[in-house]
Amino acid sequence: MAVSIFLSGCLKDVVIEKYTFYKPVYKTKADVRASIKSALPQPIKQPGKLFIRGNYIFLNDFEKGIHVIDYSNPSAPQNIGFIAIPGNVDIAVQGNYLYADLYTDLVTLNIADPTHVSLVKINEGVFPQKYYTTDSNNVIIDWVRVDTVVKNKESVNWNKDYVFINAAYAGPGISTASSGGTGKAGSMARFSLMNNRLYTVSSSDINVFNVSNAASPSFVKTVDMGAWDIETIYPFKNNLFVGSQSGMFIYSVANPDNPVKTGQFVHARACDPVVADDNYAYVTLRSGTICQGFTNQMDVVNVSNVSAPSLLRSYSFSNPRGLSKDGDLIFLCDGDDGLKVLNAADPNNITQLRVIPATDTYDVIAFNSIAVMVAKDGIYMVNYSNTSDIKIASKIPVVK
Repeated sequence: MAVSIFLSGCLKDVVIEKYTFYKPVYKTKADVRASIKSALPQPIKQPGKLFIRGNYIFLNDFEKGIHVIDYSNPSAPQNIGFIAIPGNVDIAVQGNYLYADLYTDLVTLNIADPTHVSLVKINEGVFPQKYYTTDSNNVIIDWVRVDTVVKNKESVNWNKDYVFINAAYAGPGISTASSGGTGKAGSMARFSLMNNRLYTVSSSDINVFNVSNAASPSFVKTVDMGAWDIETIYPFKNNLFVGSQSGMFIYSVANPDNPVKTGQFVHARACDPVVADDNYAYVTLRSGTICQGFTNQMDVVNVSNVSAPSLLRSYSFSNPRGLSKDGDLIFLCDGDDGLKVLNAADPNNITQLRVIPATDTYDVIAFNSIAVMVAKDGIYMVNYSNTSDIKIASKIPVVK
């Protein structure tokens, strides 16, 4: 029997890999703080959280700053200014003062004249979970995309840590209501005002700031929530309703400086904004790569006994996100299915009144017969003064 043996020499593969990474652009903290002031209006590129005060909308542009929009005439809103705040995601307003995050810092701005704001205080390092660099003198103000090709003539060692980072994990991500002072926030908010306190949530904590002197917030304490997936916060009648990916937590702030957990409602793992009224909390659950899970619904939870919240009924939706309630009406952002306007006079039998078409709807504030909605393609003003003729009053487009 003949046996053939084939011998091969050592072959080196040529491996070509295409990578995209984002290179940070730095500025000194001193330069950044000096730039926190009113500037000319800027195109809206990546809209996020919003807050309404009087005739003004303060709209976050993800990690860039805040657009100031005059919507005294909802049919013709005007983008009147921009406040550059690198790393900004969240906003809250108490009287004539606006609070915003600048990466790890809390900044306080005087907005008595929203077109000529001024920086009045910085609370340094109060959001340590938001560090982007270990350089204490600089902050990242932008990311520049860099496409490159790596040509490696040696065999690839797949256990090696690569210098280049895949675009899916590099650079800026996408951030996925409360009433306070003279304003109102959306259900996606992580900042909340009540009883002269500013409450902020990280993924696991509640931070408490005393804003009795609105121009000079003072840090009070951090409350460990014993969870690691906190997303949103909503205040109502001395209670904080905190949304997480695993459930809704209710914290009493009868003592404003010491939030105490009084109840919890557990649901399937999903993203979880929440709003509430006297007897019910309305919780939207949605699936997605960040949120995990496969649930897309709005839960109506009976919270008349905050120590024992219980599910009343669930309603199916496509991909529900932010929501707002005004009287018997609920405005619900249902992703690419648009803004759903619901009649919630009977929480056990909620019906749909109207659908406002929009792309990738995100959050909404319904206030004084105008619903201000944030979507991927624009900022919508929806007039609901006549519930039988709910319609778009105007739209400010997003510029890509």
